[in-house]
Amino acid sequence: MIVVMKPNATPEQIQHVINLVREYGLKDHPIVGTDRTVIACIGDKRAVDKGAIENAPMVEKIVPILAPYKMASREVRQERTEIAIGPAGATLGGQKIGVIAGPCAVESREQLLQTARAVAEAGAIALRGGAWKPRTSPYDFQGLQAKGLEILAEARAETHLAIVTEVLRSETVQQVAAVADVLQIGARNMQHYPLLEAVGKVDKPVILKRGPSSTMEEFLLAAEYIINAGNPNVILCERGIRTFEDYVRNTLPLAIVPALRERTHLPVVVDPSHGTGHAHMVPPMCLAAVAAGADGLLVEVHRDPEHAYTDAAQQINHHAFCAMMKRARKVAEAIGRDM
Repeated sequence: MIVVMKPNATPEQIQHVINLVREYGLKDHPIVGTDRTVIACIGDKRAVDKGAIENAPMVEKIVPILAPYKMASREVRQERTEIAIGPAGATLGGQKIGVIAGPCAVESREQLLQTARAVAEAGAIALRGGAWKPRTSPYDFQGLQAKGLEILAEARAETHLAIVTEVLRSETVQQVAAVADVLQIGARNMQHYPLLEAVGKVDKPVILKRGPSSTMEEFLLAAEYIINAGNPNVILCERGIRTFEDYVRNTLPLAIVPALRERTHLPVVVDPSHGTGHAHMVPPMCLAAVAAGADGLLVEVHRDPEHAYTDAAQQINHHAFCAMMKRARKVAEAIGRDM
């Protein structure tokens, strides 16, 4: 349920309600809005005297949360969540559409720094790059790991881009979080609940990728695990689902973008690289994602895609990325947003 406070409620009155909620064994999640504060209450409500809470000073009303995903729901927060990422104060979820770009994997210092400079110059707000790589085959390149983190940190120091990299195991969450500005949970791990809870205990934004066979509700419930563990800064990423179509790597269902924006206050970004698997399809799908209402893009960019260690077919080169950004800005302007 949600306890809605009156607009002029004082911090002491809000804390009184929080204490009351805790007395009933519920977990409180205060959300401070521009107009008023609401307190989302999670837990077994059967033994709760709602009347006692509703009669507390400056409580306006109590509203049930109908969605199975409680904290991610628009029922809890009508305003869209804007999440700050990185040292330069960039955000996702606001008026400006943010672009996160970089290679699939960190392969070398020179490779990453060249791409970091290129995407920064083109207008990206963050650099993506895998230090650890989850691969289908155990014999494929697994990433530079700790050395990759060092190179990512050097790229941030030079370009001031935020760093986005994937975390694979609960045991390495703290190690990755010490360097990365944003932690990424890959599609394979969307329902790895111990890992979701581990990143939920870290004070860093999390990009959560949709599983290839997951429904929208399962996707939002996975986000709920992170928020319920204490981290409200979750960014949802659509990266394609598995269908009968075998031309593309995945089918990119852009209809989920407006659907998610209707149901959740969390920022929504789109990954057209994994969503198609073909470099020539990435720029047009970037434009389509912007037009559909995405808050950001997650794009794989490589200085020499033909010789990339991973995902060579879907990475675009520096020139193609720069051209795409110019076209995407025009689409953003046409729908009343900035980029």
